Amino acid sequence: MKKTLIVGTVAYDDIETAYGSSGRTLGGSGTYIALACAHFKTLSSVVSVVGGDFEQKHLDLLNKKGVQTSSIEIISNGKTFYWKGKYHKNWNKRDTITTELNVLEEFNPLVSEDFKSSFVVVLGNLHPLVQKSVLDQLNGSPKAIILDTMNFWMDTALEDLKNVIKRVNIIVINDEEAKQLSGKESLFEAAEEILKLGPKYIIIKKGENGSALFGQNQHFNLPAFQVNNVIDPTGAGDTFAGGFSGFLSEKENISFENLKDAMVHGTVMASFCVENFGTRSMENLKKQEFVNRLNDFKKRHNLS
Repeated sequence: MKKTLIVGTVAYDDIETAYGSSGRTLGGSGTYIALACAHFKTLSSVVSVVGGDFEQKHLDLLNKKGVQTSSIEIISNGKTFYWKGKYHKNWNKRDTITTELNVLEEFNPLVSEDFKSSFVVVLGNLHPLVQKSVLDQLNGSPKAIILDTMNFWMDTALEDLKNVIKRVNIIVINDEEAKQLSGKESLFEAAEEILKLGPKYIIIKKGENGSALFGQNQHFNLPAFQVNNVIDPTGAGDTFAGGFSGFLSEKENISFENLKDAMVHGTVMASFCVENFGTRSMENLKKQEFVNRLNDFKKRHNLS
């Protein structure tokens, strides 16, 4: 069984939407990615850091799903990363009320020997220097290195980010971030410009308009999955990355056709995430539920 290395936050969130409030709940990019990836035939490990306030039951949850947590460092006298936010009714805007970096502020990721030769590496949305540190510890060349980032790092650490982008083969960002990173207004031109930075492929997420995959002289548009009752969109992008990377971990190669299919899997996986607060839907998702929705989505959009 192939190995998937996941680097990202394991955190606590407090989320408010038009449907209520989550209270203090499990979150973090690494958590969402891992819970989605757990539905595929891969050995996965999360590299992260938490404080002494992080509850054992949440580590037990990941372990029960088959996710290795031995690389989640626990700083007993520290506090876990915490984020509190409020979404507006149209979901396109949210206000950050509180961000407490806590132990994440001095996070120094350590990749275990067992996962230094992973087939797939997912670099969650962290400081580019943290992502670089992970890449520096790898042995050989993974088949897929998937990078997630955001406009904050483009504003504050652009050169570090570009240096990391040179070393990955797939980058996943949204349409606004693609325009900022490239300096182009057209998504086709933006993708073309970003591909010049080094990656072989770029996936641009377009919210309710779905997502698009770009390679050299290759392009694929995927519609969004229409969720009737969105409760909380937090973690949807990370869940997409988890489903995407989990599917790729089962394949022999990273072809354009496999990437298209991986996007379909990631999109359907993310549709479950938004149906409840935090990670609650993903904690309880059954594989057959996912397969049923996947087949329905493929049939509806004539996806082979």
